[in-house]
Amino acid sequence: MDIAPPELLPAHPAELRRWRREDAEALHRVISESREHLVPWMPWAAGQGPRETDEYLARCDEEWASGEAYMYALTAGGAVLGSCGLMRRIGPGGLEIGYWIHPGWTGRGLVTRSVGALITAARALPGVDHVAVHHDEANTASAAVPRRLGFTEISRNPAEGGPVTPGENGVEVVWRLDLAPAP
Repeated sequence: MDIAPPELLPAHPAELRRWRREDAEALHRVISESREHLVPWMPWAAGQGPRETDEYLARCDEEWASGEAYMYALTAGGAVLGSCGLMRRIGPGGLEIGYWIHPGWTGRGLVTRSVGALITAARALPGVDHVAVHHDEANTASAAVPRRLGFTEISRNPAEGGPVTPGENGVEVVWRLDLAPAP
């Protein structure tokens, strides 16, 4: 992909930076510390060990280079607190936004500000006219982020295959934000 978002995005007091392979230990630690918080919503969390973390970071490099996804470490004061990113998996013109954060850092607005930074980055990418957030209906914390940022809920339907994690109720909620071109 010729055009990619910046590798560093300010989201004061947090900062988003492109994942690096040398982040493996920090990422594995934050996943391990967050496992109980993540397992109800993230199918990958239960089995995420050091090997899977290394594979994830390698995939991040490949997907960044191809333009398929732009994944970031969510950091504050240099510490890795979680992950978020923009993914081309919702069709032409759109990018899906995904996010998670260590439970010790929830409730501080860091994810909301990080998603705001991702929206700004998406707006500058050619051919991108909207962003979306998908989550299970039972994940009310994930729902709060697009609601705060002015997204519109566009659908609420049974998830294909039903619930896949213990916290889900099997209803997928989709939020969309249309992007005006950057001034």
